Amino acid sequence: AAGVVAALKRLDPSLIVEGVGGPRMAAAGATIHQETTTKAAMSLHAIKRVLEIRRLEAWLRNRYRSADKPDLHICVDSSGFNLRFAKLAREAGVKTLYFVAPQLWASRAGRIKLMRAYVDRLACIFPFEAEWFGSRGVKTTFVGHPLFDQLPENRLDRVPAARFPDRPLVIGVVAGSRRSEVRENFPPLLEVMKLIRGKYPDARFLIPTTPAGDAIVRSFFPSQSENHAVIKQDAFDELIPQCDLVLCKSGTSTVHVAAYGVPMIVVYRINTVLWQALGRWLIKTPKIAMVNILAGNVELVPEFIPWNGDAAPVADRALDLLANPQKLTEMRQNLLKLIEPMDHRGASENVAKIAIEMLHEK
Repeated sequence: AAGVVAALKRLDPSLIVEGVGGPRMAAAGATIHQETTTKAAMSLHAIKRVLEIRRLEAWLRNRYRSADKPDLHICVDSSGFNLRFAKLAREAGVKTLYFVAPQLWASRAGRIKLMRAYVDRLACIFPFEAEWFGSRGVKTTFVGHPLFDQLPENRLDRVPAARFPDRPLVIGVVAGSRRSEVRENFPPLLEVMKLIRGKYPDARFLIPTTPAGDAIVRSFFPSQSENHAVIKQDAFDELIPQCDLVLCKSGTSTVHVAAYGVPMIVVYRINTVLWQALGRWLIKTPKIAMVNILAGNVELVPEFIPWNGDAAPVADRALDLLANPQKLTEMRQNLLKLIEPMDHRGASENVAKIAIEMLHEK
């Protein structure tokens, strides 16, 4: 959202941008009426989450009833509450632009009716989404993935040309960005690391962390002498290009790893009973890892989703790949080919251009 705000202000400095968000949006030029980033809904208990959404809904309702109501409403990502907010905008006669399509193609496809009813334009970040939503009656434009706006220039220059057998193996470990994700995924990933070291004692592990998860990861390495592991905060783009293989939590991070062409194994730890009761009924795609969905729902990279935390199968798959450099080379080539349609900057700028176009429509 911050990138879109910055692009809007750059294209038309006279625009007044306001809403809910955090410091990055404010720094980009938005007036923040409700601070939400420190209270992210994913980290709230259910009751607190409901109360937070109701507060936001009440604020929006009052805002759209005011004499100086906004001319355009921009939703970002989650359909859970954004479609409710889009309904408020529609009832007030305010157009809605939705950025980052909700993944209805994977789950809760019935919400497409709400998209048609309340959303005027949809700006999607994956190429296949333009056809999926467009064929279902939602005016959709593929704008590009905002991740590529943030990646370093000439990023592939960071990927070493020489790999086997010139140096010890380098394994990346990405356990998630939120505290809850790291708490769930890192302990079993640590067991996978131990099994890999049993076969390759010289292997090094590079672990990029976020501010939310850094302390959790470091708590598993009390000794400063454990030089087989490098833990560094906010260093994804520094560490991941150096890796031969990455153990990666499912999510946007898989696309981030793919942007460097680094082979990966994707995991996501979830309670098996919960998955059997809900997950397998809600999620309709044959594959769950985003890179595999982008590949046409085939296993471009191994995925263990749902994962019960058993380290052995993941380690076995990793060891098989590490013992076969040709498999890693093929995976690397396939990943780079996969991200080609998204490999360009300008997603935020494209969204801002659509927004300004909508503002000038009669």
